[in-house]
Amino acid sequence: MSNHRKLAPGKLVIASHNAGKVREIRALLEPFGIEPVSAGDLNLPEPEETGTTFAENALLKAHASAKASGLPALADDSGLCVAALGGAPGVYTADWSEKQWFEADALGGPGRDWYLAMGKVEGKLAELGPDADRSAYFTCTLALAWPDGHAELFEGRVNGTLAWPPRGTMGFGYDPVFVPLGRTQSFAELDPAEKHAMSHRADAFRKLVEAVF
Repeated sequence: MSNHRKLAPGKLVIASHNAGKVREIRALLEPFGIEPVSAGDLNLPEPEETGTTFAENALLKAHASAKASGLPALADDSGLCVAALGGAPGVYTADWSEKQWFEADALGGPGRDWYLAMGKVEGKLAELGPDADRSAYFTCTLALAWPDGHAELFEGRVNGTLAWPPRGTMGFGYDPVFVPLGRTQSFAELDPAEKHAMSHRADAFRKLVEAVF
């Protein structure tokens, strides 16, 4: 691969409106003299995620934020891939948490409900019977884009199994049902520092750090 472009200290836009994700990325970047600002803080528009792969969506978000802000931007597209569901929810991980209009009414307004999403995954596994393969992995693709259109991609993953019912309160998204390989606690039960050390995002970050700092 050609030489990676280095990232200079200074401001970097985190192309996300997800507070949990921004917090996690900020913790990973601060040691490098980077000042992360989120796309939400800058009121940057959120592009439509029309890609069919994690890489396409991450690039869409990173390019949009870099162009709109004139600063380098980092986007992450990540998701849960369940073996028995053919890799679903995959790139549609967040969509599975969107409340439908009829659910929004009963569950207090539209928006994302991760318990609903976890329940959907569990429901589909239950349909497959007690012997369903519960192995799954989280994957994270990071796209780093500059205002001139240059971009770099880094990919990470963590393997595990799905537990039910959800456990723990420290993570976000599907963390309460994901138990990483070799552990007994879910991502939402692990101390955040411990989760950071082994997560799919940390894996992708290690690759990014080696390449661009």
